Amino acid sequence: MGRKGDEEADEDQREPIAARILARLMDEARRVGSGLFDLVLPPVCTACRKPVERAHALCGDCWSGLRQIERPYCERLGIPFGYDIGPGALSASAIADPPVFDRARAAVLYEGAACELVRALKYRDRTEAARLVGRMTARAGREILGDADLLVPMPLHRNRLWVRTFNQAALMAFEIGRATGVPVDTAALMRIRATRPQVGLAEAERQANVRGAFRVPASRKASVAGRRVVLVDDVLTTGATASAATRALKRAGAIRVDVLTFARVAPGGPLAI
Repeated sequence: MGRKGDEEADEDQREPIAARILARLMDEARRVGSGLFDLVLPPVCTACRKPVERAHALCGDCWSGLRQIERPYCERLGIPFGYDIGPGALSASAIADPPVFDRARAAVLYEGAACELVRALKYRDRTEAARLVGRMTARAGREILGDADLLVPMPLHRNRLWVRTFNQAALMAFEIGRATGVPVDTAALMRIRATRPQVGLAEAERQANVRGAFRVPASRKASVAGRRVVLVDDVLTTGATASAATRALKRAGAIRVDVLTFARVAPGGPLAI
């Protein structure tokens, strides 16, 4: 994402604590509130905060700014093609360097309003964004969710979770589980090593950064072994983190690991968060 993106992320994380708490309380109140509450605090666009007709939705401008990923795309990596080259087509990347995970799917490309949604959820405590993001991700992942046994959110290291207070991937997974009926296990995968943020790292650096960072606890191996697992995260960039997590799940006996994210970076695009 580059230096400018790094500075934006740092600035987001330095928002005053009081403002973050107030925003969280308002979002939670709006989540459980009635129509009367909406008269006092009318619903706003989940991305840009402009007024909209209903909660957990986007305004017309933000919606039109999303580049949704639809077929034709690479059956392994979910990379969209410019034209249809036939069923079961694979991208050059999938052929030259097959991924550790079985399939990857994402709802949108990581640009425009999609970036704003991810940043709002991840850095600005806008947890209400998980509802919209989760619903869109569930629709994009219908194919791999159809016979999935378990949803596993990408874990945060305990130190980062303590600072952030929530795991955005877990919030997404619960929304996807609610929409599909697939159970969620937030304890099936642990991040056992505190890694550097992936922001600004090249692909090789990202791979080295997360190598050996994940483990399935002994107490959860029975829930993973023999299962078809869907690993849930917010953004797929190079696939380094997803690959490291997949290796841990497959060592624990998962028979298939698919990756489902809200957004993915376009081939050749700038590396994301």
